[in-house]
Amino acid sequence: MNDEQLLRYSRHIFLPQIDIDGQLALCDSHVLVIGLGGLGAAALPYLAASGIGQLTLVDDDRVELSNLPRQIIHPQDRVGMSKAESAAATVMQLNHDVRVHTEIRRADAAWLEQVLPQFSLVLDCTDEPLVRYALNKAALKHRIPWVSAAAVAMNGQLTVFDPRRADSPCYRCLYPDVQPDQRNCSESGVLSPLVGVIGTLQAVEALKLLSAAGESLCGRLLSFDARASRFHEWRITRRPDCADCAAQS
Repeated sequence: MNDEQLLRYSRHIFLPQIDIDGQLALCDSHVLVIGLGGLGAAALPYLAASGIGQLTLVDDDRVELSNLPRQIIHPQDRVGMSKAESAAATVMQLNHDVRVHTEIRRADAAWLEQVLPQFSLVLDCTDEPLVRYALNKAALKHRIPWVSAAAVAMNGQLTVFDPRRADSPCYRCLYPDVQPDQRNCSESGVLSPLVGVIGTLQAVEALKLLSAAGESLCGRLLSFDARASRFHEWRITRRPDCADCAAQS
């Protein structure tokens, strides 16, 4: 780490929970971000500004006018541009030291199985349950931790799945089957700053996991009710009959 980086990341280094070793771990990390909508738009700037060494950004969508109120990494002059490329441009404005890779595609099961071993951690910022189930299987196989979140209307939630831990539940422990009534922002709307709250918390969890600072949300589901301004927490436990993680035990 050079003098400029020592100064740049000094507020992290001053934290005893992170220190120089934790910041070096961040700089050596490679994070996969799936989804560059509201959640990804909130989490990504903090990952880049915090010095994550490499970021791979995955999204097959393009920036639309209706995205702009909540997807704040995409300025108005990028309407029509690939979200992955727009997000990469914002990252480079924030921190030239970060190496950014873009994948303009959907994160399907075959691709995740192939690429996941190269990553230190995954941020699940997608609104597609089938992608999460595919990610769950690949992450279990390759023992890659991931931070999962969702936000719709005036409610958001997040948790951490960490296959490196023997006591960690997996996504299918929480949702054994695809939920038929899952809504998304295009159908139900969403309060713009809500995705900022939840996405920023995703960044917090990611930075803690990568720098070994503090206690993660593994085994806990944190939800935020923006209408009442209340946080709630639920315990998540491993299911002995889980179709995904029981087979990995």
